[in-house]
Amino acid sequence: MLAYNAGYRRRNTSAFTFLSWAGFVLAILAEYIGVFNLEEPLSVKGYYAIGGAFLIVSCLVLQKTIRDNEEDKMFDESEQHTE
Repeated sequence: MLAYNAGYRRRNTSAFTFLSWAGFVLAILAEYIGVFNLEEPLSVKGYYAIGGAFLIVSCLVLQKTIRDNEEDKMFDESEQHTE
């Protein structure tokens, strides 16, 4: 993206990026500590653990898809203005 737009600037500071990752890791840890301490049969713990893992992966994929679509829109708009 930087090659296409000389005025491009970073959207996130390093502090915001760190806080985002720290919040993500803490949320995962809290969920799996809760599953570990849950007093239910192993099948119920496994169900919650797999459900949590699926939720994490689907959130990451959705975030990437939305970001890529927005970047594509910006690129398409910049190409239309250069024609």
